[in-house]
Amino acid sequence: MMDINQYLEIFIEEAQEHLQNLNQNLLGLESNPNDIDTLNEIFRSAHTLKGMAGTMGYDSIMNLTHDMENILDAVRNGLLTINSGILDVLFECLDFLEESINYISENGKEDEKNIEPLKKKLLNLLNSNSASNDLEPVKNNEKGIDDFKFNQYDENVAEQAIATGMKVFRIEVVLAKDCMLKSARAFVVFKTLEKYAEIFKSYPRVEDIEDEKFDNSFKIAIITSENKDKIKKDLESISEIEEVIVEEYSNLVSNEVHTLNEIAATQETITVKEEQEEQEEHHIKKNKVGKTVRVDINRLDNLMNLVSELIIIKTRLEGIDSDSQNKNMSEAVEYLERITTNLHDAVMKVRMVPIERVFNRFPRMVRDLSRELDKEINLNISGEETELDRTVIDEIGDPLIHLIRNAIDHGIENKNERARNNKNAVGNVYLRAYQDGNSVVIEVEDDGKGIDIAKVKKKAIENRLIDKSEAEGMSDKEAIELLFHPGFSTADEISDISGRGVGLDVVKTKIESLGGTVEVESISNKGSKFLIRLPLTLAIIQALLVTIGSEKYAIPLNSIKEITSIEKDKIRNIQGQEVVLYRDSVLPIIRLADVLDVKDYAEEENELTVVIVKKGDKSSGFIVESLIGQQEIVIKSLGKYLAGIRNIAGATILGDGQVALIVDTNSMI
Repeated sequence: MMDINQYLEIFIEEAQEHLQNLNQNLLGLESNPNDIDTLNEIFRSAHTLKGMAGTMGYDSIMNLTHDMENILDAVRNGLLTINSGILDVLFECLDFLEESINYISENGKEDEKNIEPLKKKLLNLLNSNSASNDLEPVKNNEKGIDDFKFNQYDENVAEQAIATGMKVFRIEVVLAKDCMLKSARAFVVFKTLEKYAEIFKSYPRVEDIEDEKFDNSFKIAIITSENKDKIKKDLESISEIEEVIVEEYSNLVSNEVHTLNEIAATQETITVKEEQEEQEEHHIKKNKVGKTVRVDINRLDNLMNLVSELIIIKTRLEGIDSDSQNKNMSEAVEYLERITTNLHDAVMKVRMVPIERVFNRFPRMVRDLSRELDKEINLNISGEETELDRTVIDEIGDPLIHLIRNAIDHGIENKNERARNNKNAVGNVYLRAYQDGNSVVIEVEDDGKGIDIAKVKKKAIENRLIDKSEAEGMSDKEAIELLFHPGFSTADEISDISGRGVGLDVVKTKIESLGGTVEVESISNKGSKFLIRLPLTLAIIQALLVTIGSEKYAIPLNSIKEITSIEKDKIRNIQGQEVVLYRDSVLPIIRLADVLDVKDYAEEENELTVVIVKKGDKSSGFIVESLIGQQEIVIKSLGKYLAGIRNIAGATILGDGQVALIVDTNSMI
C-alpha cells in the first residue's frame, strides 16, 4: 500500500495555491460574471483539488469540490446565472476547504466536520429557479417533452453526433390509456428504433421502463441518420400507441443561447488571439513563465549559513596583517570576495519571494468586511511584484490584516457620513509596496475620516495612560503613537472586528521584531496612511562597527543618518533627558555605555563621537568611544535562552573570531 504521508507536504502546498487561485478568480467572476476564461480557471482549480484530495483519501474535500464542480458546470453550460447567492455559497465552501487544509496541515488527518449543510446549499442552488439561461428547448407542446433535460454528458454526446453529420431527436411516446402491457409496447418501440438509431438516453431509466414503473408515456433520445417523418411514421404504426412527438435537438435550442460548440468556438478564437498577443509580447511573457522547484526553507537556511561562514572567513583573511601578505595572497582574497559576494546575491535571490503571495489574500477579506459593515470599499493594490525575504513574507501577513481591518472599520465612514462630507460613496483602501534602498516600504492608506486626535487623547486619559496636562502638551504625532499602546482602542463598542484593543500594538511588536518601523500620517477628513519599512533581508547586513570600552558593537547601517562630533559641555539635561542643539533642532542624546552597562568605559575627551540614528522621522545621537568602520556582518540569533534582551538585536562573529553584539536602535529611540 502506498504511504501517502510522504506526499502530505506537497498536497498542502498545492492545495493552498489552488484555494488562493479559487479565491482570486471568484472575486474576478463577481466583478465580471460573463468571463468564460475566469470560469474555466475556477473549474480547473476545483477539479484539480478534487483529484488531489481523492488521491490522498480526503473524502470530505473530494465530495465538496465535486458538488462545487456541479454548480460551476451548470453556470458554464448556462443552466445557472452567476449571482451573489451562488458566490456566497461558493465562498462559504472555500472557507470550509481552507479550514480543512489547515487542520490536515496541523494534524496530518482530515477533520470530521459535517459537510452536509454545505452540500445541501449547493444542491438547493442546482434545484433553484436561477436557471434563467436554460439550454433546454423552448416550450412548444403540452405533453412535457421539454422536461426531458440533457445533462453535460448528454449535451456533449449530442453535439459530437451533430458535428459528424448525424441527427439527434428527442421523442415522447404516449401509450393508449387502455394499454395492458406497457413494457411490451416500449420493448417494440426500442426494437424498431434500434434498426437505424442509437438510443443514448431514456426517461425513466430503461430498467424502470422494463418494470413498468412509468405512467402512460416515456421519453427517449436517439442519434440517427434518418429523417423525422420516417421515425414518426414507424412508431405510429405500432399498436396501442396514442401519440408520438418527435423533435430534432438542433432546432430546439434557443438562438439566443450559445451551444457548447459555439462556446468552444469562442474559446478557440480567444486562444488564437492570446497566441498572437503572446507572439507580439513574448519577451514579456517569457519573463513571467519559468520552471520552478520547491525547496524546503530549512535547506535554504542551511545554504545561507554556509555563505555566512564563507563571509566570516573572507573578513578574517582581509584582517590578516598586510605585511605578511604576498601578491598571490592579495589576489586570492580579492577573488574570494567576488565569489562570496556573487554567492550571497544568488542565495538572497533564491530566498526572495514576491509580496503578491501576501497581498492576494486581502481582496476576499475586504469583500467580506465591506458586506458585514455595509460599506462599499475598493481595494487598490500596487507593487505586488516587490520582493521580500521569505522569512519576512511569512510574518508580515498578520500585521497587514490588522491595518486593513482598521482602515475599513475605523477609517472609512459609512455611506451617509461620506455623503454629508461630499465624498464618493465608495471608500478606497490603498495597499502599496515598493523598494526604497535596502528597505521595502508597505503603505496601507484609506480615504476615510482620518484619526480623531481629540478622541485619542480623551480615551488615553480615560484609560489612565496620560493625564490632562500631558494631553494638552502633546503633539499630534505623539498622540497618534498612543494607538500602538497595548489594550488601546478608540472604538465605542466591542464588535467582531474591533474594540478589544488588540491590533496596532501587535502590528508594532511584529514589525519591530522583523527589524522594521511603523509610521503614521493622518489628515482630518482626508484619510490615514500607515507606512511599514522593512529590511530586504534578515541574514546579512551592512553595519558600522564601534567600540565602547573594551567591547565592540555593530549598528545597522540602514538606520544611521550621519556621524558627527559634539562638545561635551554643550549637552544639556531637560526633564531627565540629555539633549544637544544640533542644526537648529533638539537632538536627544543616548550614552550607549550607560544603556548597555559597559563598566570599563571612561569618558575623558571633551569632543565626543556621536552616531545619529533615525527611526521614521525621529532621530537620536548615540555616544560611542570610537569608530572601527563599515563591515558586512552576518546576523546570528542569540538563541532562546537570551531571547528578549532589551536593546540587543543579535550578534555577529568578526574576522578575528570575537563576538560583537548588534545594537537594536529601534528599541532605544
